[in-house]
Amino acid sequence: MMLPPILTTPLLPSQPRLTWIGVIDILVVAILIYQFLMLVRGRRSAHILVGVVMVVGAYLASVYLGLELLREILASMAPYAPIALIVMFQSELRRLLARIGRRRILTLGGRLQRREFAEDIVLALVQLSQTKTGALVVVERDIGLRTFIESGVALDAVLSRDLLLSIFQNGSALHDGAVIVKGDRVAAAACFLPLSVKPVVARKLGTRHRAAIGVTEETDCLALVVSEETGRMSIAVSGEIELNLSQDEMEHRIADHMARRTPSSFSKSLVVPAREDQVASD
Repeated sequence: MMLPPILTTPLLPSQPRLTWIGVIDILVVAILIYQFLMLVRGRRSAHILVGVVMVVGAYLASVYLGLELLREILASMAPYAPIALIVMFQSELRRLLARIGRRRILTLGGRLQRREFAEDIVLALVQLSQTKTGALVVVERDIGLRTFIESGVALDAVLSRDLLLSIFQNGSALHDGAVIVKGDRVAAAACFLPLSVKPVVARKLGTRHRAAIGVTEETDCLALVVSEETGRMSIAVSGEIELNLSQDEMEHRIADHMARRTPSSFSKSLVVPAREDQVASD
């Protein structure tokens, strides 16, 4: 039975119909925008993003109000805008692409799931903490750390407490820099890591802690730190750091993160002892 023509004619013929493909398209774009906003939240690039939005708003206002000179100036800048945005947000775009390409298929024996290797790391850090020997151990997870591994001295040795103690022993040629653990092996030592540029971190923490935060801002790794000044142990993940942890707390944090459970909270984040505030070498 044919319907009357008036019922088959769209009320707003100029408007495109919303299809399932359109819905999927909108959702994908919304997810990408949300992930990007989560990456820039709390960082200096968030202020840059606000500035970009204000410039776009100024252009729209100039068009609406008929401010021809302002509109012409902003329009002349438009062809260079994509390049400028890529330069300004290069680190955030890199993190976004890394998050999108992160592999999720891992087995229990994949990356440091065997408890004995986690215990070896913790026992080594506890002994280093007792002697106030500075240390920085980075545990690789989904996102590869090859760039940082190549900046240090390649080892590819079986992970053990004795090996870590030997590497961080005062006077050792590999003492400075970070040790990167890949699976059940020590991939490299004396590795260079990017330093966090967060203003609060730069004021309160030394180089070793800033490096731990910096590498976790760019990847999904765990960074374990022993302070050379106080001997206190800390752990950094996802650009945040939790300070002054006990042996049991370190074991629990490592087990939690390697089991892919979201950390409950970082209640001690950036609560730094007075003596450690002034340490530039830690």
